[in-house]
Amino acid sequence: MTEKSATRPVFFVSDRTGITAENLGHALLTQFSAMKFEHHSLPFINSEEKARLAAGSINQSAQNSAYRPLVFSTLIDDGYRAIIAGTDAHIIDFFDAFIKPLEAELNIQSSHAAGLSHGINNEHVYMCRMDAVNFSLRTDDGVSTREYKDADVILVGVSRSGKTPTCLYLAMQFGLRAANYPLTESDMANALLPKALAPYRHKLFGLLINAERLHTIREMRKHNSGYASMAQCQRETRMIRSVFDLEKVPYIDSSHISVEEIATSIIQLMKIHRPPIY
Repeated sequence: MTEKSATRPVFFVSDRTGITAENLGHALLTQFSAMKFEHHSLPFINSEEKARLAAGSINQSAQNSAYRPLVFSTLIDDGYRAIIAGTDAHIIDFFDAFIKPLEAELNIQSSHAAGLSHGINNEHVYMCRMDAVNFSLRTDDGVSTREYKDADVILVGVSRSGKTPTCLYLAMQFGLRAANYPLTESDMANALLPKALAPYRHKLFGLLINAERLHTIREMRKHNSGYASMAQCQRETRMIRSVFDLEKVPYIDSSHISVEEIATSIIQLMKIHRPPIY
């Protein structure tokens, strides 16, 4: 007899990318850290054949595990949803949980159209987001400071403090034009902003990071280098805090918070108007 897995299988089932199912599902599962989960993504379930194949995978997993699988579903088609509902799994159907109560409250039927949240249902909004991504790439690491006049925000910080991923997240998720400028030791020598940043003081936001965290990140990039040494990290983090304080640049400590939290904090603290994302 084959020993069954003690890890609980989790399936994210969607008729499109599955991003919504995964985001919502992960947000719920983080509250159960004592349990080990094995994640399976089943996107683009857009035919009866695919729905039945997905159901087969879920049922097979149920046989191989000591636990009944969890299924987070954002399927819209009633027929496909019925097939998944017939599996040996605990189904969390976001359509039932959210759409149907909204239909009752609004007293209208939803469109039952698949993929609207992550499709190109609004061409203008989508192109604005892509333009913001391209802007962030063009202005990464202070490459094109002449475009700073068009920025919604300019992130400043030492190298490897999280500026680039935060800029890309702000662009992709919120359609914001986010640039970033890395402050080097020579930039910070006199505790003043570089000339390229001075005209855009009102757009600046600082990312602080503690020396221990910075040392760990830099060691992964350039092991045993002067750049990654604890002494260098301590010096730079001390200097940049002085710049932020002296120049009155708003900042947060990015040492142990996610890109999502950093981005949301920036929008809130800078009072940035977010364009519509749908």
